[in-house]
Amino acid sequence: MPRPILATVHAAALSHNLARARAAAPDARVWAVVKANAYGHGIERVFDALRSADGFALLDLSEAQRLRALDWRGPILLLEGCFDARDLELCSRLGLWHAIHCDEQIDILAAHKTQVPHRVFLKMNSGMNRLGFTPERYRAAWTRLNALPQVEEISLMTHFSDADGARGITHQLQVFEAVTHDLPGERTLSNSAATLRHGLAIGEKSDWVRPGIAVYGSSPDFPEHSAADWGLLPTMTLASKIIGVQQLVAGDTVGYGSSFTADGPLRIGVVACGYADGYPRHCTTGTPVLVHGVRTRMVGRVSMDMITVDLTPVPDAGMGSDITLWGRASNGALLSIDEIAAAAGTVGYELMCAVAARVPFQVD
Repeated sequence: MPRPILATVHAAALSHNLARARAAAPDARVWAVVKANAYGHGIERVFDALRSADGFALLDLSEAQRLRALDWRGPILLLEGCFDARDLELCSRLGLWHAIHCDEQIDILAAHKTQVPHRVFLKMNSGMNRLGFTPERYRAAWTRLNALPQVEEISLMTHFSDADGARGITHQLQVFEAVTHDLPGERTLSNSAATLRHGLAIGEKSDWVRPGIAVYGSSPDFPEHSAADWGLLPTMTLASKIIGVQQLVAGDTVGYGSSFTADGPLRIGVVACGYADGYPRHCTTGTPVLVHGVRTRMVGRVSMDMITVDLTPVPDAGMGSDITLWGRASNGALLSIDEIAAAAGTVGYELMCAVAARVPFQVD
């Protein structure tokens, strides 16, 4: 039989979370962000559950091609735009909308020969200091784009750096509005955190919102708010089984480096999951795990193919017992991916994207 590890994508949860994002910004249309292969879930696996979105946003042309192959005929937005002139040919053929964030992208668009003008999203660097034109140069870029016959319509775009924290969005929103207040075109401003925390406040200022992590059931501002606080459901479960049991006595150690020492009799289960499956190596003793839906803890270090868990709260557990590393157990108990990410000193995004190719997937 195959090794007992399995990732499950929960289609109903994806649809629920998309609807939750839409409800948070009811006056806006919604991009479902499916970059990084739908945050590790797989574009083909999430498509049916997310096809009620008004559009899909992503980075890679290959992913855009996969969406078109699934018969999606609605908008697709390339969030980082095109990387060279050849990309524009595919944009023309597939009808892709694309971001413009630098002079070089305007240059290649000006040289592009097409009979179908493009919908572009001019990005402002309103304080994130990654991609985009500075406020001082933004209107000049807009004027240049507006003069190109290759451009059909210009939408306006920025990205918030602090929507998930105390600083909020006001400082960037004020910059964006000061520069763009009299420019025509639709606006897209809000990521997951801005949508959930500030969607109603932004209101008419954002024609499109861009929820990413929220669609996949992770809180954009954990630990201030959990996914449950936002009404989000987990969309991925990583599950396995116990493949071995050890009975320890006081003084026995567990795993590489003997980082855990039993202070008395202790029964532990060995689980078929390790960092080669995408489980974060930085998780340590105390990281929560569900055994038959009962919360317990990991002990010792994560190794390549195995972790070990404390079976004290589940005395009837043994060989073949069900393990939930994150997500939803068969009895309905939930273990947030954000908790596991916090134990590893990272974020849920990384865990979703890092599930290894050797882990089989299914959709429920």
